[in-house]
Amino acid sequence: MSGEPKVLFVDDEQNILDTYRASLRRRFKVDTALGPDEGLERFRLFGPYAVVVSDLKMPGMDGIRFLRKVQAVSPDTVRVMLTGHADLQAAIAAVNDGAVFRFLTKPCSMDEMIRTLEAAIRQYSLVIAERELLRGTLRGSIKVLTDILGLVNPAAFGRSERVRRLAAFVAQRLGLNQTLSLDLAAMLCQLGSVTLTDAVLGKVFRGEPLTDDERTAFEAHPAVTARMLAHIPRMERVSEIILHQNDSLSDTPALPVEARILKACLDYDALVEQGMDKRDAIDALRARSGVYDSRVLGVLELGTAGGDGYIRREIPVGDMRQGMILDEPLWSLDEVHIMAEGTEITETALMRLQNFAKAQRLPERLRVLVPVDG
Repeated sequence: MSGEPKVLFVDDEQNILDTYRASLRRRFKVDTALGPDEGLERFRLFGPYAVVVSDLKMPGMDGIRFLRKVQAVSPDTVRVMLTGHADLQAAIAAVNDGAVFRFLTKPCSMDEMIRTLEAAIRQYSLVIAERELLRGTLRGSIKVLTDILGLVNPAAFGRSERVRRLAAFVAQRLGLNQTLSLDLAAMLCQLGSVTLTDAVLGKVFRGEPLTDDERTAFEAHPAVTARMLAHIPRMERVSEIILHQNDSLSDTPALPVEARILKACLDYDALVEQGMDKRDAIDALRARSGVYDSRVLGVLELGTAGGDGYIRREIPVGDMRQGMILDEPLWSLDEVHIMAEGTEITETALMRLQNFAKAQRLPERLRVLVPVDG
């Protein structure tokens, strides 16, 4: 959470809003909106708000409908409703249905309003803190896992790193607000491939035909990953995205947008890695009618996906730094496959490179993508 938490009051009577602003502005960062439509516009222009306090009886859209719309656009915002005694049953139903955190009956004293706002801001802070802790803990733990697996299977997990960057680019251009699940799904999308033989993976990455048994095994790897993730709390959404990462849109119209992005990025990466020009790869995907979300392909077609913010350089091994990305497969001088093209240099990967360099088993210079800000 950045800055002081903000409170939005929504009512259809300006004098009531003025009273709240004047009475509470020294304790809270208060904003007001005259009616539900203006309230939603405030969320769009000036959100996020920690707390929204709405009157129940408003023309055009009552408080319950308004707070449901708030819940859709800003689920973390704590919702409070003001109601008269005659509307008590409607208010109770709203609370029980999860639309509001608390309701207050009119007339509401300022002391009671202050206590309610303080409780609501504490609730908001807890929600944000828990989410950020979850985000950091999950991403950090999974990064450790993928670093280790990347050393075991460089080709598969090099693909996941490339796809992760593509997916982040697409999600940003599509305006997705919540991208943690997609990021984790991209990091883990190749996890199930550890069950496949090197021969099968080699054929897949080279685009060679598979036998029926090999194809069955390969197509099962997302389900294998989903079963692995089933043992980790709060990974249900990530598991669902990975489970459907190979589904066609025509076969699964309700496909989550994250799965649509992951599907297109995986298939695009496969074609490019097999030597196809990027524009030709997009044309090939478009030719597969009904398979992909056209919006996702439109973003990929911009041609900068995965390359924004990087310049290509050939540098000595000793100049390698974290955050750089390999622009070629890395093999040792004695023909050990160390890392795949597209692998991001992490602390673990850098240590591995340094150890191979000390043993004089690496070429003198490597082709990499260097972050512009680095």
